[in-house]
Amino acid sequence: MIRGNIEGIRQSALDELERLFDTDWARDQFLPDRLLNTLVRFTDQLNREIMVYMSREGTVLEISIGSAESVSLPERTLRRSVERLSGIRCIHTHPGGSARLSDVDEQALRLLRFDAMCAVGVKDGIATGITAAFLGEMEYGQLAIHTHGPVKPGRVPQERWLHEIEIADERVLKTIREGNWEKTQERVMLVSTDSDESLNELESLTNTAGAIVIQRVLQKRQRPDPATFIGSGKVQELSLICQAAEIDLVIFDDELTAAQSRNISEILGDGVRVIDRTALILDIFAQRAQSYEGKLQVELAQMKYNLPRLTGLGTVLSRLGGGIGTRGPGETQLEVDRRRIRRRITDLERELEELDRQRALRRSRREKSEQAVAALVGYTNAGKSTLLNALSGANVLVEDKLFATLDPVMRKVELPDRRECLLVDTVGFIRKLPHQLVEAFKSTLEEALYADLIVIVSDASSEHCAEQRQVVLEVLNQLGASGKPMLEVLNKCDRLAELPLATPGIIPISAQDGQGLDALRAALGQRLGQMRRHVRLTVPYAEGAVLSLVHDKGQVLGEEYTAEATVVDCLLDGTLCQRVEKMLKNGTIQRL
Repeated sequence: MIRGNIEGIRQSALDELERLFDTDWARDQFLPDRLLNTLVRFTDQLNREIMVYMSREGTVLEISIGSAESVSLPERTLRRSVERLSGIRCIHTHPGGSARLSDVDEQALRLLRFDAMCAVGVKDGIATGITAAFLGEMEYGQLAIHTHGPVKPGRVPQERWLHEIEIADERVLKTIREGNWEKTQERVMLVSTDSDESLNELESLTNTAGAIVIQRVLQKRQRPDPATFIGSGKVQELSLICQAAEIDLVIFDDELTAAQSRNISEILGDGVRVIDRTALILDIFAQRAQSYEGKLQVELAQMKYNLPRLTGLGTVLSRLGGGIGTRGPGETQLEVDRRRIRRRITDLERELEELDRQRALRRSRREKSEQAVAALVGYTNAGKSTLLNALSGANVLVEDKLFATLDPVMRKVELPDRRECLLVDTVGFIRKLPHQLVEAFKSTLEEALYADLIVIVSDASSEHCAEQRQVVLEVLNQLGASGKPMLEVLNKCDRLAELPLATPGIIPISAQDGQGLDALRAALGQRLGQMRRHVRLTVPYAEGAVLSLVHDKGQVLGEEYTAEATVVDCLLDGTLCQRVEKMLKNGTIQRL
């Protein structure tokens, strides 16, 4: 069977090429003259590249026809060992006359571990030159390439090039075993239709996930292509780049439909996986989740993401069962998978509801203890965890990576008025935050919703500080927390000469070196203090426990002593005020 672009080619020509499979080629010939003449003749007639896979036994294994710009290089599964060469040499032509190996040729040689990569330049019906390349030692993290030629037709050193295959095989085996070399990081191509800014963020996410970005592609389109998102022609182009750059994974900056993902994967071919931004973020969350609840939330988000993307083909969709006692309408394997996922989603939601009730109980206990709560929110990697450590003396994990903090962390912080508050570090926000994550992590994000004060932390050193702040405000609005009291903080100000935001009341700080932290503590104390109620209490001397509580938990502004009671002007939190009111038996409380 002839692969590739055979449209418009006469059947007689295809039949002649098919006969190459049945021809006995000499094992001592690297490139037999008769095979060379056939490839040159058809390349000239069709103006298309022709590729042949040939085994060491001299058998033609595969023939593919490409366009004038490219050649199909489908991967074979005949590899003897991942440490050895494939046992196949690739011989292909270049219309236009160039006998030099292209980047695609060299990278395909490395990726598929060919015995050799041979290029034949063809122009005006003759071979202009022949080049062969073989794998060498490890250099700069990849196998080197030893190139021989170009040589003229009739002067191909057949025996020497076959001997080069044997040398290359042993050389590669020795290099890999002695160097204990293996590919430890996935090689990634990023694709976006948005902007360089969005690509930069996607690259940061990719680095956080532990992969390495090799290629970045920005394809401007007015609207996504419904079949392949960026158009089939562009995907074909990416296929060649993936082959040349040894790409393992292609990540799209926007969410793909199941059909788009499937269509793109088919064009890119085997060995290249396709995911979107949502799947990447879910993967990071899966790596970062430490608590039991966090792991449940990630699994729930993954299940809801995967459910509409289940597809089945061929035997996967075959009816279950068979034989006596099993016949019936049955259900497809796809339907079984969907049912199992739905059941798991129900179980996860039930478990998270129970954990939510436990969190509500803890929240109620905090309210009874009259502890004010301030929640740190902000764009991912804005420095929230560093700020929490600086204010509380805690040792929360700090990394220069996106989503370094996933599970909420609470720490006590001392304020200037001798009071304390609880400071909560929450998961960072991001543009295009997948709705599955917002929904699954709603219970965790509600820590911000139930806080007395929201502290918005922005990264002053980011070129997109204003845009990131707007994203945070939009997510808070989505959570229903837009009406909460807020305090804005501009972190990493030590890196800039002037502030990027002119928001009134914003507090410039550097959590790293402590700049502005005293002003932040004072602002926290002032804002939380403003939430207290100014009351005047008349406390009988017999009810000294009330007076002790007010001194301990409230802020006393003044005291007067009468013959029967103590009159106290003070500021009390709402819950403390209610507690005092219940404790007072014979005294009075007057709100000022």
